[in-house]
Amino acid sequence: MDWINKLNYRVFGNGYPVVFLHGFLESTTMWSFLALEKAPFQSILIDLPGHGNSGLNDTNESPSMKYMAFEVAKLLEELNIEQYHVVGHSMGGYVALELKELDPKCKKVVLLNSNFWEDPVEKKKDRVRIADIVLKAKDLFIKEAIPGLFYRHNRKDSAVIELINEAKKMEAVSIAYASLAMRNREDKSTLVVENPTDFLILHGKHDPIISTEKWQSELKEIPVSYEIIEDAGHMTHIENPTKILKSIIDFLGFIK
Repeated sequence: MDWINKLNYRVFGNGYPVVFLHGFLESTTMWSFLALEKAPFQSILIDLPGHGNSGLNDTNESPSMKYMAFEVAKLLEELNIEQYHVVGHSMGGYVALELKELDPKCKKVVLLNSNFWEDPVEKKKDRVRIADIVLKAKDLFIKEAIPGLFYRHNRKDSAVIELINEAKKMEAVSIAYASLAMRNREDKSTLVVENPTDFLILHGKHDPIISTEKWQSELKEIPVSYEIIEDAGHMTHIENPTKILKSIIDFLGFIK
């Protein structure tokens, strides 16, 4: 089989398959902060197109989350995965929503520091601005962007340095593609409204990207599972990994 442009992945553990999709500027290495080796399920960690060791080979006219989801679905088909849950961090949550819509094999979805609405106008403009910036000064953008995702971390913390070094391995064109793909994504509110028990939302109380007030407004009439992670920003899996893993295990119905 020709594996050129195939997605890079890792599979370990036993039990029901749970797919882990990283966020923007990340790769499968982000999940090292969670003790997944001890989890009561099979973990499938995937580098999304253009991230980590996965190539980007989208021939469509416009960057999209759908393309990323389609590539993930193809890989899971090749791995003979019959049913699975998904945990998606930030951008990975957007891909997870597309998977839920695309693939009936996708059952439950954990949105980790992610959301289900499309970007507002100003945010869409910012996505385009970011794409332009990274094509000119990729490393500077990465160095400035990543520390601000944390609540109480500083630029010298080992986790911050690790994430920055991992992000710098990415091609500028792949970062720009991902930013524009997020800009182009569609609203998935109806998907969540129609399947509320299939979703868990884990939100950092001090997330600089998505406010607690915004979530409270969006979820006012949707009976979806929602947890606020105290003392955490956009990187809750690093800031409170024990709580995050327990919440994932409990929601997905596993007995540890």
